[in-house]
Amino acid sequence: MAIPFPFSALVGQDEIKLALLIAAVDPSIGGVLIFGDRGTGKSTAIRGLAALLPKMQAVAGCRYSCSPDAPSDLCPDCSGEKKKASKTVEISVPVVDLPLGATEDRVVGALDLERALTQGEKAFEPGLLAKANRGFLYIDEVNLLEDHLVDLLLDVAASGENLVEREGLSIRHPARFVLIGSGNPEEGELRPQLLDRCGVSVDVTTPGDVKTRVEVIRRRDDFEWDPAAFRDKWMKEEDKTRKSLMRAKKLLKEISVPDTVYERAAELCLALGTDGLRGELTLIRAARAHAALHGKKTVTIQDLRSVAPLALRHRLRRDPLDEAGSGTRVQRAIDDVFAP
Repeated sequence: MAIPFPFSALVGQDEIKLALLIAAVDPSIGGVLIFGDRGTGKSTAIRGLAALLPKMQAVAGCRYSCSPDAPSDLCPDCSGEKKKASKTVEISVPVVDLPLGATEDRVVGALDLERALTQGEKAFEPGLLAKANRGFLYIDEVNLLEDHLVDLLLDVAASGENLVEREGLSIRHPARFVLIGSGNPEEGELRPQLLDRCGVSVDVTTPGDVKTRVEVIRRRDDFEWDPAAFRDKWMKEEDKTRKSLMRAKKLLKEISVPDTVYERAAELCLALGTDGLRGELTLIRAARAHAALHGKKTVTIQDLRSVAPLALRHRLRRDPLDEAGSGTRVQRAIDDVFAP
């Protein structure tokens, strides 16, 4: 198995790292969108985060990696009598790639033709959504994904279940995953529905200073010469980040949100003219996760300021009279709303 580049060793992409950590602390925030130039570490960061996460318990032999500690989320096989005494195993957090050319059957699952032809049985062959359960579903060039697959993913992501009814089969199984999409905005725009449902977004740019570029090249070159030695070199930092992440997940339910933070979140979204209330909800959840990552028991205005660009930049309407980018518009609104 290939050794992933250590998450802690990434240089110059602090926003990507923060967005992914926030989504890992509280998956209910929704997906993560990462837009920017090619070769800026988007997929490297995602695989690094998955390797950083501790292994999780799963029901042995389950095709959907069901958690034995979540009875309400068990698949039909695991919830049956025959599985109640099943053993558990430790598995890595899955990262599943969804290729642009994937068919609907490949994504949701379909009839197992081999068993149907050789044994005369109707059996279900799980798709990519089943493999991604309790992990990450990664779509590169997500802005080029076919519309019907976008609709399908949004439905499954909202419900946490995948329902397949075809060829005489009716299967329902858990499909709870963090959707991570990356792409180049010059190659096509995302559908508004996907933009709205994704929790946070990041605009990635190629580092513009020599010092950062040199450090990126040096670390990548060292890693490719000897991945194992490079991983060992960064093991202490990886352990530190992993412990911080696990503490944040445990602390999340204990964190309080003052009324002033709710009010500022609403004022900021009103100032930006975001549609609906999903912007405020995501902003509060992201601020809570940010506070947890920093070991706080109460969300502060600073937490709100830190995550506002991530949570709101992709929710803005286009203003033909304002040529500034969405990130600039969010920062401008932050300065106005949070002015002393």
